[in-house]
This record gives sequence, C-alpha cells and structure tokens, in this order.
Amino acid sequence: MKFDIHADWIKSIGIFLLILLLFYFVARHFTAHHVTELPLPMVKVEKPKITKLVEYVTQTGTTVAYNSVNLVARVEGYLNAIEFTDGTYVNKNSELFVIQPEPYMEQLIAAKASVTIAKADYVYSLSEYARQKRMYKENATSLNNVEKWQTKIEASAAQVQKEEANEKQAEITYGYTHVAAPFDGRIGRHLVSIGNLVGNGTATNLATIEQITPLYVYFNLNELDLIKLREAARAVGFKPSDLSRVPVDVALQNNNEFNYHATLDFVNTGLNASTGTMELRAILENKDKMFVPGLFVNVRIAITRPTAQLTVPDTCILYDQIGPYLLTVNNNNKVLLKRVTLGPRFQGKQGILKGLGNDDQVVVDGIQNAIPGNQVEVINKTEANNK
Repeated sequence: MKFDIHADWIKSIGIFLLILLLFYFVARHFTAHHVTELPLPMVKVEKPKITKLVEYVTQTGTTVAYNSVNLVARVEGYLNAIEFTDGTYVNKNSELFVIQPEPYMEQLIAAKASVTIAKADYVYSLSEYARQKRMYKENATSLNNVEKWQTKIEASAAQVQKEEANEKQAEITYGYTHVAAPFDGRIGRHLVSIGNLVGNGTATNLATIEQITPLYVYFNLNELDLIKLREAARAVGFKPSDLSRVPVDVALQNNNEFNYHATLDFVNTGLNASTGTMELRAILENKDKMFVPGLFVNVRIAITRPTAQLTVPDTCILYDQIGPYLLTVNNNNKVLLKRVTLGPRFQGKQGILKGLGNDDQVVVDGIQNAIPGNQVEVINKTEANNK
C-alpha cells in the first residue's frame, strides 16, 4: 500500500514537470515569432567646415566721460537765474547760470571811461609836444619843456595800456557772471538754488557737466593677451601711430551681441605690477547716447589675425573632467569619441585646432542618442526634417 502511494506521488511530479516543459516550448515558440529588434537611434552628422576665425579676448570695461567739468562761481554775488533743466543735454556756449551781473557791468563801464580819458590825455600830450618843438625852433621855449612833454607822451601811452588792461579785466570779470556750457554734454542737478550768495572767498561748485559723445572705455589686458595683440598688429603692418585703427567691440552687460564699435585710443606705458595687466582705452562714438559714464561693459578685442580652421556648431561641443570632446560616426555607423583642442568661437561656430579631420562625420543633432561604441542610424538634414 505504501509502495502504491509512493508511485502515485512520483507519477504526479512527472506529469507536472512534463506540463511545465510543454509550456516552456510553447512560450518560446510564440516569443520567437513575435519579438522584433529595436530600431537604432538616429543622429544627424555634418563634416567640419573651413572658416576664417579671429581669436578674441573679452574683458569687462568701464565707461568714462570724454570731458567732465565742475562749473564754479568765479565771482562773488547772488545767484540770479538757472537757465537749464537738471539732467538734460545742453549745447556748447549755452547760458546755464547768471550771477548778479549789475555791479560788474558798472565796473566795466567805469573801466571803459578810464580808457577814454587816458586816450584823450595821450592825444593832448602829442599835440602839446609838437607845439613845444615848434616853439623851441623859434627860441620861444626851453629844451626842458620839450623833453618834459616827450616824457608826458610816454607816460600817457603807458596809462592808455594800463586802462585798456583794466577794461579787459573788467570785461572778463563781467563774463564770469554768465556761466556757459564749455561743450555739448549732459548736465547734472544744480547744487545751489537761486538767491544764494556764491563765490564768497571760494569758488562755489554750481553743477557738473559731462561730455558723453564720444565716450571713453577703459579696460585691461593680461600680459599674454597683450603680447598676442602686439604681434597681430605688427603682422598687418600697424605702427604706433596707427593705434586708432585697432577696432574694439563693446556690448552692454545684459547683451552678448557686440553691436557697438570703438577704436583703440591709448595704451598705458607699462604693466601694473600688482595685477599683471596693462590699461587700455578706446573711444566710443555713442551717437545714440546709449552709454553713460560709470557703466560696466563687455569689451572684445581681436588678438590674432584671421586664420582658416575647421569649425563645427558650438552646440555639439561636449565636456567632461578631462576636457572638451566631440562625437563622430565612422563608416560603419559606430559612434566614436574624439578629444579636441578648441580655438576661437564666433557667431555659433567653434574653431577646432587639434583632434578633428576634414572628413570626420561630427554628430550635430541627436547627441543624446549617441553613445560611444554603439551603432546609430545616420540621417541627413532633409530626412530629419521629414521625420
């Protein structure tokens, strides 16, 4: 009886194993007929293009007024009038302040009268001297009188010069009562209100005016960039007198496009020992008055001549801990990683100095699908757009 139970148990296990084996073969049969291979990832490739690029160095610069003048009261008096609106643009020689002109006008009138008196005295001295000479010839006067009137002529002439100088001084002083703009520029706020006494022993500061068309842009270059700039300038035949022909591009801090163009104006005499940089200055026309003094700006200056080099879109440059690299596809559509040395970048194009060949197929789209060592499907631009 026990033997029969044991045999039945073994028979049940055998049937169960047979059923499992049958299920395995059936599942394998259906899987083999229904599973399809996954498609290869698609990428777009392009060959590098030869483009002439210039190496630029970009620095932060500051804008400074071309001219800046503190307008001061050079005569004593009460401030009678302010002839401008604070913060506006004024033209050269336009009247800005009037400082109690009446007393100084009276001094000028008195000085003119003194000149008239001195000239009249001089004319009389000439006439009397001529009369004395005639009388001396007729023995009607002494030589002493002739010499006295000759001396009187010289004294009268000197007095005329003195009174004319006083008149000129009075005219200059009267001119100080009307403060005018020394150049076209933007004036700040007035620092003294109408009715206040100014110029009382010291020169009272009335306002500040700044010329901003053109405008100075100051920036610094380190020693290596300065050497490259000098070599590039010499290579194109620039002389020290051709400094103004060196172009400088300027952009506002919130804009990476260098739409404003300046020219180099000044290079300092030596490097700053504490920073190892050289100060340079450019002149920016600023015709649209977009820039004001004191702004931080981006300054770009070319430090090499245009040279032909392989370029790729800058969006396909990848980086890791070792450095920059590109993904390329070989003839078997296998993805390869290539380490490269980067050159200058300009308007979306990245120059490649080393590591890339003319016929290399660079992955420019679908980079996320390109894994080094894997196979990919290469599509051209037209197919990519259609898909």
